[in-house]
Amino acid sequence: MPALRRIKTSFTAGELAPELSGRPDLRAYENGARRLRNVVILPTGGVARRPGLRWLAQLDGPARLIPFEFSTEQTYLLALTAGRLAVFRDDVQVASIATPYTGAQLGQIAWTQSADTLLLAHPDVAPQRVTRTGHSSWQIAPWSFIAEPFFRFGDPAVTLTPSAISGGGITLSASAPVFVAQHVGLIFRLNRKRVRITSVTSSTLAGGVGLDTLTDTNATTNWDESAFGAVRGWPVCCCFHQDRLVLGGSRDLPNRLWLSRSGQLFNFDLGTGLDDQAIEFGLMSDQVNAIRAVFSGRHLQVFTSGAEWMVTGDPLTPGNIQLNRQTRVGSPTDRIVPPVDVDGATIFAARGGKSLHEFVYTDVEQAYQANDLALVSRHLVDRPQGMAFDQTRRLLHIVMGDGNLATLTIYRAEQVTAWTRQETDGAFRAVAEIDGNVYLATERAGRHALERLDDALALDAAIDGTMPTPAATWHGLDHLEGRAVAVVSDGAPRGTAIVAGGAITIDPPARRLAAGLAFTHLIEPLPPELLTAVGAKAGPVRLVSVTFRLLETAALEVDLGRGPVPVPFRRLGAGALDTALSPFTGERVIRALGWQRDASTPLWRVTGAVPLPAKILSVTTDMRVND
Repeated sequence: MPALRRIKTSFTAGELAPELSGRPDLRAYENGARRLRNVVILPTGGVARRPGLRWLAQLDGPARLIPFEFSTEQTYLLALTAGRLAVFRDDVQVASIATPYTGAQLGQIAWTQSADTLLLAHPDVAPQRVTRTGHSSWQIAPWSFIAEPFFRFGDPAVTLTPSAISGGGITLSASAPVFVAQHVGLIFRLNRKRVRITSVTSSTLAGGVGLDTLTDTNATTNWDESAFGAVRGWPVCCCFHQDRLVLGGSRDLPNRLWLSRSGQLFNFDLGTGLDDQAIEFGLMSDQVNAIRAVFSGRHLQVFTSGAEWMVTGDPLTPGNIQLNRQTRVGSPTDRIVPPVDVDGATIFAARGGKSLHEFVYTDVEQAYQANDLALVSRHLVDRPQGMAFDQTRRLLHIVMGDGNLATLTIYRAEQVTAWTRQETDGAFRAVAEIDGNVYLATERAGRHALERLDDALALDAAIDGTMPTPAATWHGLDHLEGRAVAVVSDGAPRGTAIVAGGAITIDPPARRLAAGLAFTHLIEPLPPELLTAVGAKAGPVRLVSVTFRLLETAALEVDLGRGPVPVPFRRLGAGALDTALSPFTGERVIRALGWQRDASTPLWRVTGAVPLPAKILSVTTDMRVND
């Protein structure tokens, strides 16, 4: 009956897919786990219970969360809901303005920022410009082009004939159907001379006013029209690159790219092709390439529905610009999921909805690769809706279509890629990061709210407060009316209380209190792969003991096969602490009894809902096996 000892010093492979449960030969198996829920992997290898969520405000409905940095000292969070834009600073709403977007359009909104201006794009809505003129003074209005782009749509043989060369009574006659009612207000160019349409009489006849003096009144095939508008759609996405505004795709020109003049962000006049003038081209290949995102990285990166592209030129000019397809992964078409930069690599969601890729440039090949970051944890990725990277903690949070939050600990320098899943009473709908703070839009019982991850809390949708003298009644829980909430008073869990009239009553009274929805964390390792001295698979296993090395842990419950029991370094009773004690750092040994014959069952698991911090650095298991 040989004795065996296994030391697990790292969880840096994260939760592995069930398909890998039979691959103990992989390095990921040694550093991975069977299930990791409501915990995060530390870049150094340990695992900790995730922070709680501080409740901030009720939202009007489903939202997109947009970070806005006005200066190094003034940052804002914008919550975009159907018809409204709410502005938050320091967790407090400071402004609210009306927007032209419906709830159904929120998922297709893209954005980019320059200085005090935020640009919003949607293929069916005129692009909007959000500006801040004061702490609580915000405006939104359509973009105003200095010179807009043009494009020739339709049959190149169709001619336009003007009735005059100037003035406000020009009539344009088309040799085939061209005009629709939505053309009113848009511009046509004849031989590069502009006419603004003021009326549409029929599909072949329209009235307009000359913005330039036309060359003549002859029929011409040399005409084009506004590339953007209610007729042809508006830009899909945008970004800033090398002092140019880059527009990617539109409803009727999904594979076209426009770059403004250098230093003139709303001037798209192609001119004569001088170095500082605008650039325009289409992505032509053997597949559909509807542009879904443009990103300014080492190069201008273009993410389409079928591939990823690199646009080069140092600097980009009409004469030296080059476009090269790099990889063929594709991005989602039903929603805009903005890519995120992590240490020089661009993280983007794949079109299939089951993978997340790292678009990174390799100096050896002088090209980009799209490595799959979810290869060993595919089951945790389900139609990504949005991403935010917390650089301080090295955590990439991804909101999934199923309402869960996948958290990827990513540290490229140390080759750490570890997935976990965060679950809550309700669903996560959107995420954003500002100055190390991670904000989440949640949906609970049909109500939407803005919440923030907070290390000081271990509950969700939570509030906290202090009183100069002990109080039995605490208010501020209107958002959880009628629900049972977990209570932590004066640093010790005190069970649950029912919210009535937005308040709870506790006994005994307390000076400090936190209350919110409890969540359960779970750490379950993979089953051990044990071999005898001659290389045969070992028989039944007897777990002798498990040693946990802990850091600043206030509560821990361990299941060795007979149900969860509290680790005996705290006075725990019925899941609640009697008194608040300082977090523990050190080792604790848990003894076990009995034999285990099922080799597919983990030898131990950590689980519990006690709302106190827990952090495990390593786990040592001592076992005996039958030969």
